[in-house]
Amino acid sequence: MRRKWVAVGAVVALVGGIYLVNASWLAPLPVGRPGLLAHRGVHQTFHQEGLTNDTCTASRIYPPVNPYLENTIPSMIASFATGATVLELDVHPTTDGEFAVFHDWSLECRTNGHGVTRDQSMAYLKTLDIGYGYTADGGKTFPFRGKGVGLMPTLNEVLTTFPSKQFVINIKSNDPTEADRLVAYLNAHGRPTDGRLWVFADGRSGDRLRQLVPNARVISRKQAKACAFSYLAWGWTGHVPSACRNNFIGVPVDLRWAYWGWPNRFLARMKTSGTLVMIVGQVGRGGWDGISSAAQLQRLPTDFPGIILTDEIEKIGPAVRHRWPPGSTVQKPIN
Repeated sequence: MRRKWVAVGAVVALVGGIYLVNASWLAPLPVGRPGLLAHRGVHQTFHQEGLTNDTCTASRIYPPVNPYLENTIPSMIASFATGATVLELDVHPTTDGEFAVFHDWSLECRTNGHGVTRDQSMAYLKTLDIGYGYTADGGKTFPFRGKGVGLMPTLNEVLTTFPSKQFVINIKSNDPTEADRLVAYLNAHGRPTDGRLWVFADGRSGDRLRQLVPNARVISRKQAKACAFSYLAWGWTGHVPSACRNNFIGVPVDLRWAYWGWPNRFLARMKTSGTLVMIVGQVGRGGWDGISSAAQLQRLPTDFPGIILTDEIEKIGPAVRHRWPPGSTVQKPIN
């Protein structure tokens, strides 16, 4: 009988210890207001059903409610104006030493061009109409045809237009030499290749970039899974896994309760570890959705010094300003 009570006492002590280690109310309150990471910026939204990597999203847009095309400077201006603090953009190297800012691996979906994007010169890409393929009615009308000629920018044009803004550069290739080319390109144009550099890159290109720029924030699906799974498994001990340190952790808003110490203790741990907390929407289709409603924002702390991912910056930007009025401290990129 005594052994039984000793075992019960040990279990109670263990559970009590885990509770105290992860008690949110015992941690300091977070301070600040969130930054907003705009995926695609202000753009033409599209039907999500049945999407694959080969789906031409320009052929399934909703009837347009704004004049903007993703990965263009006018779209970026609108994105920052409506509340974005960080903007995701996609890049491809070109045959004449540039980096084109464009989403698709090939040109046929959105443009009047043909071929693989990275097999072209920037001079040729500048001649294309990037609004050519957009249609909301199955090809009966093309509301942006003729309006996107010459709108595909170079990466340097974007960085020159927005010298003080933060971007996440999405490398579309698994080729490690592309990381070398990107770093050389940024250095040649006097762009920072330190902790201010945020890049989304999977596989070998991401691994190579970490070698070249150890302080850069390299976001990848592999790293995201490693960080999240490790923390969910071991966060009860108060330990922040090495996969998360000086990097980022994605927290689906509907699963935030599963992250040990949420919110105050969790946020304090991540701050100490140099880990950027990114709030996302639901998990699905092999990745994350962005936050898409003001109701989801209400589930976050009054002070939340992290980053919110959204695919609908024109809707979520104003909602964030309402939820966290100007005057509080805006989350800055961690260098």
